[in-house]
Amino acid sequence: MDFALSDEQIMFRDSVAAFARKELADGALARAHSHEFPHDVARKMSAAGLLGILLPEEDGGAGGTLMDAVLAIEQIAVYCPRSADVIQEGNFGAIRVLAQFANADQKTRFLKPLLRGEEVIAVAMTEPDAGSATTDLTTTAVPDGKGFRVSGTKVFPNPHADQYLVYVRYGPGVGGIGSVMIRRGAKGFTVAKPSKFMSDNEWAPLYFDNVYVPPEDVLLPAGGFKKQISGFNAERIGNASRSLAYGRYCYNLAREYVMTRKQFGRPLCEFQGLQWKFAEMKIQLDAAQLLLYRAATNADRGFPAADETTIAKLFCNKAGFEICNEAMQCMGGLGYTRETLVEYCFRRSRGWMIAGGSLEMLKNRLAEVIFERRFSQRPPKTAG
Repeated sequence: MDFALSDEQIMFRDSVAAFARKELADGALARAHSHEFPHDVARKMSAAGLLGILLPEEDGGAGGTLMDAVLAIEQIAVYCPRSADVIQEGNFGAIRVLAQFANADQKTRFLKPLLRGEEVIAVAMTEPDAGSATTDLTTTAVPDGKGFRVSGTKVFPNPHADQYLVYVRYGPGVGGIGSVMIRRGAKGFTVAKPSKFMSDNEWAPLYFDNVYVPPEDVLLPAGGFKKQISGFNAERIGNASRSLAYGRYCYNLAREYVMTRKQFGRPLCEFQGLQWKFAEMKIQLDAAQLLLYRAATNADRGFPAADETTIAKLFCNKAGFEICNEAMQCMGGLGYTRETLVEYCFRRSRGWMIAGGSLEMLKNRLAEVIFERRFSQRPPKTAG
């Protein structure tokens, strides 16, 4: 088995690294602590062909692979961790679902502005009483002429997005779930006062009060839930890539620090306690990368890889966070300040163990693969 990158992948990786070094290294600290979406970065990435890497060329994408997107996230994060999020948002999640299921008109109106770096999309899926149990969502889409009236509440999405991919219920059961596209500013659509995550990212409740959705803005009708949720395997690869990339960023920074910082007249790297920490971090980085590359490569070949993406996300989430934590410890007070991006990566990586499928839910899914049976989390139905 050959674990080496192909010549084409090496060329792509090196070109992304050169772009990031030239365009993104300066201002990385300020960018990470700004609440504004870096539209200037998105436009530069669009010009460089880094938005829509996974999408077909006929849709305005690059026709690349999951491995290409993973490599891009890795290289961008070396120079600017915040910009790695832009790569994620421009290749995974809502934009991928939109590209896969939108018709030609929807791609023109919704997808193209995203690929040009002009607009931001967010998923509106989670509700106050429907988190991991997504199928419990209650936001309704009631027929009104040829269109629908949407009413309900969503929580945790980006409050500054231009367009939202909204999960709705057309009817009862899983078969009654689908999705619609709703733009910011639609009549009856309210974005509440923003709050903050631990990461310092903002989120806000979204309120839909009888919002009219014309038929041309219906993305997936009733019965579309399984189609749109299938995109989570690729989404988890993106999530895992950022976790690992942030961990590697902190590892590299801490490594340079302990090689130059002296205490008791000796470089910190000469103390065995720190040597062991870096040995453990290196093992985690290498193991996580192998699991991530396996999932991305096999997914590109069309293999069913739900278990591989689950394992990759589980391991990369934990490894990324633990490495950020250890790097902070190695750098002491400096790592804990906002003058480096170690504390930023620490806070951000913690959230990825919740987003995109919590570690606990993923372990449940992995157990189902192991034992080849379904373990329902719902209480058993009572007779009668």
